[in-house]
Amino acid sequence: MISIIIPSYNQARSLPKTLESILTQTMKDIEIILVNDGSTDDTEKVLMPYRDRITYIAQENKGCQVARNVGLGVAKGEYIIVCDADIIMKPDMLEKMSVVLNSHPDIAFVYSSFYWGWKLFLGFPFDVERLKEMNYINTASLVRRELYPLFDVSLKKFQDWDIWLTLVGRGQKGQYIPEVLFSLGERKKGISTWLPRIMYRIPWKRMGIHIKTLDEYEQAKKIIIKKHNLL
Repeated sequence: MISIIIPSYNQARSLPKTLESILTQTMKDIEIILVNDGSTDDTEKVLMPYRDRITYIAQENKGCQVARNVGLGVAKGEYIIVCDADIIMKPDMLEKMSVVLNSHPDIAFVYSSFYWGWKLFLGFPFDVERLKEMNYINTASLVRRELYPLFDVSLKKFQDWDIWLTLVGRGQKGQYIPEVLFSLGERKKGISTWLPRIMYRIPWKRMGIHIKTLDEYEQAKKIIIKKHNLL
């Protein structure tokens, strides 16, 4: 069985499409664990038609990482995938991922390419050294339950990168499926704001220019580098 964990905060508009894309998977042996992280929108209302098909947990707003960890704590599946509340899965996503884990007992997790809004994020074949330099694996990856570490609630960015580096630090490996298996809605605000790669290469500080998103990116990266001894 696959446990699908969905933390959600004020995602009432996207949740129905997300749940429909999961419930129509070719892989049927699944459980959906939705953790409502103190939403103040119509989340409760839009979930009513799905309540008999999901495990629903409501909590005060404690943050996405806490919500993810709550889901991990109740998951019963052999495999786990943690998804954002606006993911749209291709119908065979879970089946294709589970086939890889079933046939490769030495692999801890499997991941794919995806769309984020209009932007295509191509993955790379699993490579530890590349992963130490940059994150190329989305949270929506299938992981063996017994190996899944808890999310670090102190991190504001790179929570997914932290998970993969933790697994690699424990000697685990991943496997890349070179296909686009899902899409995510592009967020205009918050920690998931995307900027073109060239923005990170321009020496803004030398020009006396400070861009908040880039400053936060650099600070968060330093935290990851220190935590995982990547120097």
